[in-house]
Amino acid sequence: MTTALILGYSAFDLGLFNDKDIRVDIIKTAIRRDLECLAEEGVTWLIFTGTLGFEYWVLQVAQDMKADYGFQLATIFDFETHGSNWNEANQIKLSEFKQVDFVKYAYPQYEHKGQLRDYQKFLLENTDGCYLFYDEENETKLQYFYQMMKNQEGYVTKRLTFEDLNEIVENFSEK
Repeated sequence: MTTALILGYSAFDLGLFNDKDIRVDIIKTAIRRDLECLAEEGVTWLIFTGTLGFEYWVLQVAQDMKADYGFQLATIFDFETHGSNWNEANQIKLSEFKQVDFVKYAYPQYEHKGQLRDYQKFLLENTDGCYLFYDEENETKLQYFYQMMKNQEGYVTKRLTFEDLNEIVENFSEK
């Protein structure tokens, strides 16, 4: 795998609305560990969709690791209007997704639901695998995308789970 799509829970899904929340630090610790493994496995491109939460935290960690690991970062937004109604703080985060090595938009604006299906299909067909923070027991709108991944032959999925985070919490407690 050389190109990994980054997907996961939104900040809203996780109930994390403050970047200073200790749970964000725990998630970022897991992300750093997993990105190190992905780099060792040959991943060079990380592909984002511009979602706040897990994707944004991966972006932050990847930017910190970029010089040492040679990551290339790309954001492929669904629509040019993506995030246009977000508040000022989230607009700043959105701008970080737009300051990566490669930025493209799938469509100018939303016109019909088939666009989202085609967008997801495009992302799957143009990446080797996915780094995913998702648990089937805590379903969100990602469940459909996750099913598409599972049905795509040869598509590699590296998952971060709540169990992984619990292990990190235990290690935090021991320090």
